[in-house]
Amino acid sequence: MKSVIKILSCLSMKALYALADYFLYPLLFYVVRYRRKLCYRNMRTAFPDWSEQQIRELQKRFYHHFVDVIVEIVRSYRASEEEMQNYIQFPNIAEIERWTIANGGLFFMLGHMGNWEFTADVQHRFLNPDIQHYNVYRRQRNASADSVMLHIREKRSGEGSCLEKNMLLRHLIRIRQTGKPYTLGLIADQKPSPKNQHYWTNFLHHDTSFLDGGEVLSRKFGAAVGYVHITKPQRGQYIARVDLITDRPNEQEANYITEQFARRLEANILEQPELWLWTHNRWKWSRDSK
Repeated sequence: MKSVIKILSCLSMKALYALADYFLYPLLFYVVRYRRKLCYRNMRTAFPDWSEQQIRELQKRFYHHFVDVIVEIVRSYRASEEEMQNYIQFPNIAEIERWTIANGGLFFMLGHMGNWEFTADVQHRFLNPDIQHYNVYRRQRNASADSVMLHIREKRSGEGSCLEKNMLLRHLIRIRQTGKPYTLGLIADQKPSPKNQHYWTNFLHHDTSFLDGGEVLSRKFGAAVGYVHITKPQRGQYIARVDLITDRPNEQEANYITEQFARRLEANILEQPELWLWTHNRWKWSRDSK
């Protein structure tokens, strides 16, 4: 797998988009029919008032975007910093730095929107060289895939910037002891296991559980928390604006941060619904699941 990605990453973005349009999209949508039933069910229940035609059109737009994300990640294996600046912009980087410095840390809470992998490139946009960006990292089952994704992520934010999820608390204690300001990327819209601590709220017409680890850790470390609002004005270009949820996490009511994340993610999805990862089995479990 790594060899294939190395070879494909030599292609231009224009060539990779052609590959997405004329090979990957037909393959996944028409031939393999990759999670099409699940995708349709998620969309149908999230938008109960939409017509059948609207749902089908959204589904096609999503799969076109999905294959774009795949080839964009492939290209990022070799992409220069100049290229990355064209792919993703951070319009309020000065505010991000100010919140980070004031609190010693800032948690980026984001969903699987747009090309979420590109948000790690914020490391190259900081004007303050002391700020280090980290990403919470879940080890992949496939060793080759794990090696590739680790390379891509650490290329964007630096060697050692990927913090394994199971060791996150220990990593954050070590980072705090350095006294240097940091930002931490937390993808917080995954489906929690019924055994994990989580928070329930209404989300896209579903009773939905959310992991509350970001809230718990922000209170423990006094870090500011921001939602990463991602839009896609055109193909190959993303805008990631970080909107402050709170810079005083310990002064907020219980579940405030998690609820705010859910509300902001929902609004972001409604703005450009094709950008969310609809093939994720998000509503597999209910409150009664054991």
